Amino acid sequence: MPDGFLDAPTSVATGIVAAAGVAVALRGARRELDDKTAPMAGLVATFVFAGQMMNFPVGAGTSGHLLGGTLAAVLVGPFTAVLCISVVLLVQALLMADGGITALGTNITLMALVGVVVGWSVFVLLRRILPKRIASVAPAAAVAALVSVPVAATVFSGLFAIGGTVPVDAGAVLAAMVGWHVVIGVGEAAITGLVVGSVVVVRPDLVYGARPLLAARELEIRRPGVPT
Repeated sequence: MPDGFLDAPTSVATGIVAAAGVAVALRGARRELDDKTAPMAGLVATFVFAGQMMNFPVGAGTSGHLLGGTLAAVLVGPFTAVLCISVVLLVQALLMADGGITALGTNITLMALVGVVVGWSVFVLLRRILPKRIASVAPAAAVAALVSVPVAATVFSGLFAIGGTVPVDAGAVLAAMVGWHVVIGVGEAAITGLVVGSVVVVRPDLVYGARPLLAARELEIRRPGVPT
């Protein structure tokens, strides 16, 4: 989102939400970051940065692109993912003129908070429903990514309806944003599933979202009375 697309009160409100979300993520990331997750976080941020540079014009000065929130959450954990996406958006705004400075809080709220929270929540739900196998991680991540993108676009449309400054009908913005982001969500689902699946096959221990399944598998192998 560029500068001036939302009025000052709405931008300030989303800025406060973003600051609070990042503060919570800073505390939560301490429980996620270890000698395996820390290097992965840098790689994830770099990958998301590259992916977000592919923009698709939506209209009225806005654009759509890959979010990367679900991918980051599944690989390095939800709190660390919020920090990764926030850093990417900050660098884009300051150095690449991609997204406005005054809109940074809104962009962080939409992509780093809504995108990650929705994607991670859907992933965890699917992980509980699907068979308790490592092979279920990639499909669950793909579906979660597909859901998170249009949800973030819907929240954006709601913010525009509240504080939009551009003379465009809110209904038209909703239709354009959600329509485009359903298509983008399909691409994001494919990329997320492919990347997560590739890492899970080689090093499942590096995938944060797979750790409960790995722990359960190890407990099953080592349960009393069964030779290992």
